[in-house]
Amino acid sequence: MQLVDTHVHINFDSFAPDLEAVAQHWREAGVVGLVHSCVEPSEFKAIQAISHRFPEVYFAVGLHPLDVEERWSSHSPEEILQLAQSDSKVVAIGETGLDFFKASNRSQQITALEAQLAIAQHLDLPVIVHCRDAAKETAEVLQRFQNQRGAVRGVMHCWGGNPEETSWFLDLGFYISFSGTVTFKNAHQIHASAQMVPVDRLLIETDCPFLAPVPKRGEKRNEPAYVRFVAERVADLRSMSVADLAAQTTENARKLFRLSFIE
Repeated sequence: MQLVDTHVHINFDSFAPDLEAVAQHWREAGVVGLVHSCVEPSEFKAIQAISHRFPEVYFAVGLHPLDVEERWSSHSPEEILQLAQSDSKVVAIGETGLDFFKASNRSQQITALEAQLAIAQHLDLPVIVHCRDAAKETAEVLQRFQNQRGAVRGVMHCWGGNPEETSWFLDLGFYISFSGTVTFKNAHQIHASAQMVPVDRLLIETDCPFLAPVPKRGEKRNEPAYVRFVAERVADLRSMSVADLAAQTTENARKLFRLSFIE
């Protein structure tokens, strides 16, 4: 059984002491591909080094919405564009998006998101979208962009929205990726969304080191091997076999991110 973890942050310090062992764990769990997200462009070199160290790790470059206030400048779009073109293992732009949970710089976040959508479209790369307390606004930005500039493809990562919100992004052509939160007992709206996403638009992820899934929820560090538990829960919610769910989500990841190493 093959699995792809479509969203990891294994450049974080918590992985530094034992990254080789973590890689062995994911390989033993059947994880054949990983997409390493990027919080800010300054991480690029470290993420690139990890990707070159582990052939199954591909990566993205972008700026997270919660870092926009301090990190976004008039030079940021060109920096992201140049970095994205500098390595053939870059398979996405992001993570970008909107996060209005505590932030007040809404217009600035929208500007940064629109700029990164333009880069993704220009390079024909998918965009990895972070969305927290901003589903309506994110859908509006994406719809406006597509109306004015044409289609852009991508994924709503670590999705936590309800079925109505999920349908907005499906209608925009986006994939929906579920993380360890789908394993949480009381995550009812996430469960409902996981049941209604078309099977050819499903993705799975860990968002490690965050959000360890049940039965590892008490652990301080999530890791890519645990994507198997996400697969098991989504398969259960959809009354599918884990093998079928794994095969479909792996094919979906291969298609969206153009992961040519996965046969």
